[in-house]
Amino acid sequence: MTAGTAFKILTAQQWSDWKDARVLHGAPIDLQDGFIHLSAADQVAATAAKHFAGQTGLILAEIDLAQLGSAVRWETSRGGALFPHVYAPIPLSALVSAVAMDDSDFSPAAA
Repeated sequence: MTAGTAFKILTAQQWSDWKDARVLHGAPIDLQDGFIHLSAADQVAATAAKHFAGQTGLILAEIDLAQLGSAVRWETSRGGALFPHVYAPIPLSALVSAVAMDDSDFSPAAA
């Protein structure tokens, strides 16, 4: 993990759409909630287990929060922990890396 980054778990289709459009508006839950849900590095596994159990072909995108400026807000969420929420579309230029996730334990695997 790079300092000042957070992570977005994407389906293969969401990843493809982000690359094509060069901007991420979020998953359906993000659009419903009015912000894009991200996770800190130590929150990724629990987020994956809670929201993506049984799904395959997931991509873990690392995002440079500094490029998003004031659109990023750390807000209380699951279990009282602070999570990074983004109140703007995320440009592809803010992407640090994207790797396939290992479906068995939701850890980053070599892409």
